[in-house]
Amino acid sequence: MGARLRTVWLANVAVGAAAVTVRTPFRAPAAFTVHTTNPVRVQRQSLFASDLEVVTVTDRSAVLTWTTRVRDRSGRLRPEPADTEVRITPADGRLPARPYHLDTTRTPFHYAEIHGLEPGRSYRFEAYSDGRRAVPARTLVTRAPGTPESTGVFTTLTPPPGVLLRTLALANDVHYGERASGLLVAGLPTGVRHDTAEYPELMLDAVLGDVRRPDRAADHLILAGDLTDSGTVEQSRAIRARLDRWGRLGDDWLACRGNHDAPIAPGNDPWGAAFHARQQLVTHEAGGLRLIGLDTTRLRGSGGTIVAPQLARLREVLAADPDRPTLVFGHHPVTLSAAVSNPGGPGFVLDRATAAGLHEAYRAAPGVFLHHSGHTHRNRRGRPDTGIEVEFTEGAAVKEYPGGYLLVRVYTGGYMVNFYKTRSEAARRWSTRTRRQYLGLHPDHALGSVADRNHVVLRDFSGLAAS
Repeated sequence: MGARLRTVWLANVAVGAAAVTVRTPFRAPAAFTVHTTNPVRVQRQSLFASDLEVVTVTDRSAVLTWTTRVRDRSGRLRPEPADTEVRITPADGRLPARPYHLDTTRTPFHYAEIHGLEPGRSYRFEAYSDGRRAVPARTLVTRAPGTPESTGVFTTLTPPPGVLLRTLALANDVHYGERASGLLVAGLPTGVRHDTAEYPELMLDAVLGDVRRPDRAADHLILAGDLTDSGTVEQSRAIRARLDRWGRLGDDWLACRGNHDAPIAPGNDPWGAAFHARQQLVTHEAGGLRLIGLDTTRLRGSGGTIVAPQLARLREVLAADPDRPTLVFGHHPVTLSAAVSNPGGPGFVLDRATAAGLHEAYRAAPGVFLHHSGHTHRNRRGRPDTGIEVEFTEGAAVKEYPGGYLLVRVYTGGYMVNFYKTRSEAARRWSTRTRRQYLGLHPDHALGSVADRNHVVLRDFSGLAAS
């Protein structure tokens, strides 16, 4: 993060910390009382099941996560293994929630994925571990009125019409080579370190392993910048080698540069030597779908721009086939709403002149339907500055809580976006640890609303070929 971002973050953290001290004590709502069908077991153990999050809601599935802890002799909460159970029932009925998912594998870091749901239907749900009902954390993002965690109800999406054509995984902010997460300036706030000091590698491997599993089945992985922590030769070569072992550049994965991947000095660009030169766009076509990666980085600073030759090249590529369905990705967020809502302010995202140029280019190319960015380490669905039909998304970081990626499933009649946390045990453990970054305020910044993470957009993709 740049100096300006550090300053603003420190101010925001200070304000947030003050706000925490005046919050009313957390009281679980009536819907989150302790399950007591086995009162002996509940009474003899001091298990706490908290941090409940309805992370993913698709048309036929949902993913819930939470953590179980007990107090040690010093009174501190520590992770405690327990079983994983979810009970659900249709919300339009009167029957109590019934057991639907039970995993007896004991873990403190619970990941429950339930399938077989009906599209466009609301469900009441309850999550348990060893008879203790899970409750949401003391974060606004899950405690706000109307959230699934506060109401105990989620509604599955109605998928776009037609058949599934292609699935894209959107990821960003790996920071390969980073050694402490959550640092803004030296020692403030205290960063989080992993026992092996290799958490970016661990979290990247979790993504690479996850997106190819049959229930994700991503055809392409798109990495929107900050692949490395500081763009060194060692970091750039190492992550390129890891990606090459996983798949082929251009076919299986594509990448663009982020500010952490910037050249070390003029004429010394290790990331460019491992990937591609600075301020050059990359293009790929898959079954009629066009993918364009932009380099939005400056030589210095955390903000973004696109130099005139690259912007001209983008206009040229789009003008050659303006109606072709196109997904664009670049590291820095584009829109004014992103500029005023992120902790670093307008100087942290793409400059206004470049943003206006992108909007003009997209207006002349109605095939552009989505622009994906990283950099802010948050899940957010933005809105364009002008009346163009382009969705602007920001994705949470791979390297830390909530630790995951977006899946874009493209159908004949539109697309569905869902955020997934990575689900290896090691990744879930690290994501849980990094929840406490920035004085515990990180979840409110990073997770995003359920609609930011899960939504459907109708669009005509009938000209695309299936993968």
